[in-house]
Amino acid sequence: MIANNKMRGLITAIVFAGFVSLSVQPQAVAGDWRFSGVERVVAVSDVHGAYDAMIATLTKAGVLGEEQGWGGGATHLVITGDILDRGPDSRKVMDLLMQIESEALYDGGRVHLLLGNHEIMNLVGDLRYVSKEEYAAFADDESDQDREKWFEIYRKDRSKNADIEMLRHEYTRKNPPGFFGLRHAFSSKGKYGQWLMTKPLMVVINGTAFVHGGLSPLVAELGLDGVNGELKSQVSDYVVQVDMLIDEGVLDPTDNFYEHRDKLENLPKNKRLSPEVNVAVRTALKLNEGSIHGPDSPLWYRGTVGCGPLIEEDKLVAALAALDAERVVIGHTPTLTRRILQRMDGRVIEIDTGMLQAAYQGSGNALIIEGDAIHVVGETMSEDYQPVAHPRRVGYRSESLDAKQLIQILASGDITPTSTPESGKTTVNVTHFGESIAAVFEETARGKNVFPELAAYRLDVMLGLGMVPVTVARELGGKQGSLQFIPGSMIDDVDRAKRRRGGSAWCPLNDQWQAMYVFDALTYNEGRSRQNMLYSVDNWQLILAEHKHTFSTKRGFPRHVANVEAQSGKKLQIGDGWKKALAELTDDYLNEELGDALDKSRIKAIAKRRDDLLKH
Repeated sequence: MIANNKMRGLITAIVFAGFVSLSVQPQAVAGDWRFSGVERVVAVSDVHGAYDAMIATLTKAGVLGEEQGWGGGATHLVITGDILDRGPDSRKVMDLLMQIESEALYDGGRVHLLLGNHEIMNLVGDLRYVSKEEYAAFADDESDQDREKWFEIYRKDRSKNADIEMLRHEYTRKNPPGFFGLRHAFSSKGKYGQWLMTKPLMVVINGTAFVHGGLSPLVAELGLDGVNGELKSQVSDYVVQVDMLIDEGVLDPTDNFYEHRDKLENLPKNKRLSPEVNVAVRTALKLNEGSIHGPDSPLWYRGTVGCGPLIEEDKLVAALAALDAERVVIGHTPTLTRRILQRMDGRVIEIDTGMLQAAYQGSGNALIIEGDAIHVVGETMSEDYQPVAHPRRVGYRSESLDAKQLIQILASGDITPTSTPESGKTTVNVTHFGESIAAVFEETARGKNVFPELAAYRLDVMLGLGMVPVTVARELGGKQGSLQFIPGSMIDDVDRAKRRRGGSAWCPLNDQWQAMYVFDALTYNEGRSRQNMLYSVDNWQLILAEHKHTFSTKRGFPRHVANVEAQSGKKLQIGDGWKKALAELTDDYLNEELGDALDKSRIKAIAKRRDDLLKH
């Protein structure tokens, strides 16, 4: 064993010595992104400097052995990005991964570190989430002379009469000890910068794609080679150009990524630049707005997790086809249950379980794929488990409450009225087994056995839309009606637009609106307004409320949907995912699920509108 460790250490040194002399261009590892015939794959995500949790998780998964060396044999270990930021021990994480990736090769295995958005942020100078401990790990790598050099430049840019000690205090606060050591280490000339710039954004192993954020339409457009070539080169090229501009004194290492554009666009007119530096300026300005940094980047995209299946189905199918993959494993978005989840018939597996406990209250979980078998080992768990189904979750509530528990509370809980507005709706608190939630009671029309809110919720569940809050039939004060959960932290569309919010929505707002229009067409909702388009402000999920004026026997589209088509000049978008879901709403299924909420004539009208939409 000692001899093996020595041999591995020698190989590590040789590999690293060869590595540091490599070009930083993506072509250095081009094409090394697809693998088949791998017997065992282990995947973890979003370490965020949680070194001890990572060690415990990888040891339990059988890829770390004695003395924290590689013990996985021919296993392929995939880390789907975000090993950096927030946590204390990011440097130790990188050093260990650099060590075991060469040791794994010696044993016939592989370590695939994928770039996440936080690796990109450190490379390009976006250091918003670097912790004090992470800076401190690089304090011995910077000289007092360097700090003083950049402080003098900082001082000269300020008022001549400014208090030097006050400036120095401010400077140290913004650029703590280790700042310049870290910036150099992640530069195109630094140890970690060179290492990270050879890493891909995606790999495909045995038909399973691995990526940090998700499969956006950009992935379908570029494919695997385009993502790892064209898209990733936006980062590598940017880092090289910025380093040149820092060397030439055009930029300062303390300038962050978001200051680069303003500084380069407003260079003094009397500043003479060489042709080479002028090219670097133009290139950096272009790449500063590269698609790698946008919401459609596979490193930032949350739609694969945040959009309902009806919205995401066609995007997922297109992206998987472009990658020649059957499913995707992603990180980036901590799972609600802090367990590994699966959705969309197992084609999406979510593995960010909040390994950095101090920030995310989670623990390390490793996905293990062996042939057709999949299971999960947890850092703190005594037994393995299977990926858990992604819960239906419409609106903010306690993380302990899933849809089934909400149904139980609404159906059986004790009701305490809180208000009765002029609309006739009664807002209540419902308490059951110590859990209390807010809800609204909608009385059914006198003499009619029609419960539109309940029918809208049931139809939402049948389709897999995920926009209507949990609703049950309930009697209140001798009156029949429906009781609907009221999520917390919501604003309506009028307020959202006024505040200019929603740009960070996990699921793009336009995609959510398109799904709403199809649902409104199916239910013939004549009461849709911006006041009953609600959003959960934590992720800007669209929540559809107030379905009193729905389920008439009319054909065609309600006015607001027809107006959208007329104004855009385009037909309502009904993709293959919608068509499949609509086709599954058979007459028997509609009668079975909606028979106690709507009369037969209204159910028949839904079926006719279903057929119209399928032909649209």
